[in-house]
Amino acid sequence: MKTLKNIFLSILIMGVLQSCIVSEKPNIDFFQNSKYDFRGAQFASINVPMVLAKSYIKKALREEGESEETIELVKKASKIKVLTVTNGNEKMLNDYAQFLNHNHYEEWASIKHDGDDINIRVKQDGEIIKNMLITVGSKKNEIVFVDVKGNFTANDISKMINSVSGK
Repeated sequence: MKTLKNIFLSILIMGVLQSCIVSEKPNIDFFQNSKYDFRGAQFASINVPMVLAKSYIKKALREEGESEETIELVKKASKIKVLTVTNGNEKMLNDYAQFLNHNHYEEWASIKHDGDDINIRVKQDGEIIKNMLITVGSKKNEIVFVDVKGNFTANDISKMINSVSGK
């Protein structure tokens, strides 16, 4: 019985940690399209398991002095995907923006911060925001995409944007 319990626990832990593995395959819908020519772009993606990450992220945000609004937003997240692109280009970003417009994402904020362009887009279901996509592009052709799923309100995101843009 004890051996069976240990085997089950090992399989469960491997299943949870499996999603932490960094992959070279894109994990965001637009970039999974194999017909698109990415012209030498290199990808690194990770699916963040929220069961393990929520407490760690909240602690790190508090230590860095982040606002409570940002921490409250993390509490409402149910899934986070991160994709980094090296050798990205402006055409790729424009095509990605068209893809999001076609899939009913609304642009909520565009922020310039320390030479980086930050774009926040959301997809709503009535008053509830189900999906938030954050894009951070730098002058070095490095782009980070963060796909956050959860149940947010417009007020939650507005508070977070105001706390970030005030710094």
